[in-house]
This record gives sequence, C-alpha cells and structure tokens, in this order.
Amino acid sequence: MSRNRNRGFALLSCIVLLSGCEWSNQPTLAERTPQHGHQVESAAVSTATEMAKDSGPMIKRIDIINSKGIKTGTAVLSSIPEGVKMQVEVTGIAPGKHGIHIHQYGVCTGPDFKTAGEHLNPEGKKHGFNNPQGPHAGDLLNLEVGADGKGRAELVNKMVTLDKDKANSLLKQGGTSLVIHEAEDDYMTDPSGNSGARIACGVIL
Repeated sequence: MSRNRNRGFALLSCIVLLSGCEWSNQPTLAERTPQHGHQVESAAVSTATEMAKDSGPMIKRIDIINSKGIKTGTAVLSSIPEGVKMQVEVTGIAPGKHGIHIHQYGVCTGPDFKTAGEHLNPEGKKHGFNNPQGPHAGDLLNLEVGADGKGRAELVNKMVTLDKDKANSLLKQGGTSLVIHEAEDDYMTDPSGNSGARIACGVIL
C-alpha cells in the first residue's frame, strides 16, 4: 500500500514537471508586450502622418481669361502663416507693368469684367500702398510683363486669408476674383491707382 502511494506521488510529480516544461516554452507577458506595443506605436505614427497630410496648406488653382473669354494665364493661391501667396503666370498681354488686384465678387464676365465689383475692401480704406488712408485688402504689387508678352510674379498679401469664416477671406460666400488692368498701378490714386481698364480676370471660389 505504501509502495502504491509512493508510485502515485512520483507519477503526479512527473506530470507536474512535464506541464511546467511545456509552459516554459510559451512567451511570458514581458516577452509579448514589446511586440504588441510596437504595433500600437506604428498605428499611432500612421494616424499622425494622415493628420499631418490633412492639415497641410490650402491651395487654390485658378484660370485667368482675357476680354474674349480665352485663357491667358493661371494663378496658384496658397495659405501661408503671413496670409496668402499668389504665383501668377500670364501670356499674350502687352509688355510693361500692370495693376493687379483682388476684387470683391467671384464673377468674371467680359469684356470689361465689371461684374467683379470693386477691390476687396472689408475695412473701408482707400486704395494704394502709398496712400495714408490705404491700402485696400485686395491691393497687390504690379505685375510686370516682358517683351514676349509673358509675365510671372510671386505676390504675398498679408491682408487676406483663405479661411472661409473670415471677413477678409478670398473664399467668402460668392467668392472673389483676381483682375489684371491695362496700365501700371500708381499705388496712390483711389479707387484703383489709375491702372485703367480691366483686361483679364480669374474667379476665386
């Protein structure tokens, strides 16, 4: 009887030892955690990357047409911390300096483009950078066109924004427009710097 008990105890001990050996082959919690944590970290990095893409600068690309309704250029508008950067390229325009302004309505109906309204001017100021009562929010530096009829300029306007909920937004309800004039802006004379007729226009919506 005593022998049988001893054999039973020995057999039970062996089973326990074998079970312990099998368990020791399984990864511990500490061993499993780094791998799981790495997966979570990768997912977080991926999410952050997507958020960074979504929060990039707003960019608007517009076509500029002449008085006959023919495309004569383009403008790329992008939001920057200072305001709005405008990269303008035109062709087929008379050589020289031309006034270029942001107007209050997003409608470009030729040939005179009067549908664009006056300069964007939510603060009710006078025209011109050299005007003590100015400038308009829509005032810009002149665009210079070469002898080949081509012009290119990078203009920064610190008085406007592409945020839709602002009074000086280029994307306000109904939009705005970018208008090129036949002559040079003198940066002083109200309401448009003696820059003459409107010869090209692009809708900003």
